Amino acid sequence: MKSDGRRVILGIESSCDETAAAVVVEGRRVLSSVVASQIDLHRRFGGVVPEIASRAHIEAVNTVIAQAMKNAAVGPEQIDAIAVTHEPGLIGSLLVGLMAAKTLAWAWSRPLIGVNHVYAHAYAAALDAEPIDYPAVALVCSGGHTALYRCDSPTRLKLLGATIDDAAGEAFDKVASILGLGYPGGPEIDSLAKGADAGAVRFPRTLLHGQSLDFSFSGLKTAVLYHVRGVPGRSNKYPGSAPATLTESQIADVAASFQAAAVDVLRIKLRRAAVKIGARSLVLGGGVAANSALRQAITELAEKLKCSLRLPPLKYCLDNAAMIAGLAWHYLDQGVTANLELDALATVKR
Repeated sequence: MKSDGRRVILGIESSCDETAAAVVVEGRRVLSSVVASQIDLHRRFGGVVPEIASRAHIEAVNTVIAQAMKNAAVGPEQIDAIAVTHEPGLIGSLLVGLMAAKTLAWAWSRPLIGVNHVYAHAYAAALDAEPIDYPAVALVCSGGHTALYRCDSPTRLKLLGATIDDAAGEAFDKVASILGLGYPGGPEIDSLAKGADAGAVRFPRTLLHGQSLDFSFSGLKTAVLYHVRGVPGRSNKYPGSAPATLTESQIADVAASFQAAAVDVLRIKLRRAAVKIGARSLVLGGGVAANSALRQAITELAEKLKCSLRLPPLKYCLDNAAMIAGLAWHYLDQGVTANLELDALATVKR
């Protein structure tokens, strides 16, 4: 079934700690995007608590959907399909969004479309923008995912490499905790690093063997922990100290040095992948794609490789339903839909 291009999709996203709904037409034009964040609920725990997240989704999902429909000025009769994140994510959280989507698909007699959350992040840069020029290499990096994909179309993706331990965003959060900063850690480190000395501490760049496209950030996180607890490195600007004895300037330097190491690894791996497949475009997606140092590094990389650069607006870096609805339009255009037995999957086989 080929669409006339004007089909309107209602998207629902609940894979982690944001309850989101959006209405998107033609796969790229966002009519509304509503996100209910749970950051305040999880802040005192320093990370997402799955049980709290799923309960918060139950409380918010109906309100968020209604608000997205209202903001888009559309009624059920104008919705052509219901799209929902069904993989990967926290299973309890996924089930809330999936049940809401199934209920609406049944009640409104509309097609149901299951969407991979990570694939949607690789598509987010196309929202409210021109189509992505394929083939592209997409770097999706967030608190739960760090992966490289070869993208030959919005729906044809091949995994090139992924993290073997911590995701990049998880490492940012853990390092922020080590340094006594707030949650979520990514924005805190990004802000603190501006104007600081990124060369103060030479933290390791874990590139793994040969031309590997996989990632590892646990060693980098541990290096930061050892440094602030008093295990100095030979080339450091100042010796390691207990967190309580670090000055504000020293904490900023450690944050900047950590960020520089993480960004270097992401940039090097993205470059390897782009050269390997002859990419026309470099695409960023996920929460870490909002990091200013990473955006600058990839901008410079795209210029050197003479590739098109696709950076999602900051509002589409974090989890949102607009990317779910946008990508779902392409599946609907190809006649790919699901039935009411669609399952939620916490992980996807590599």
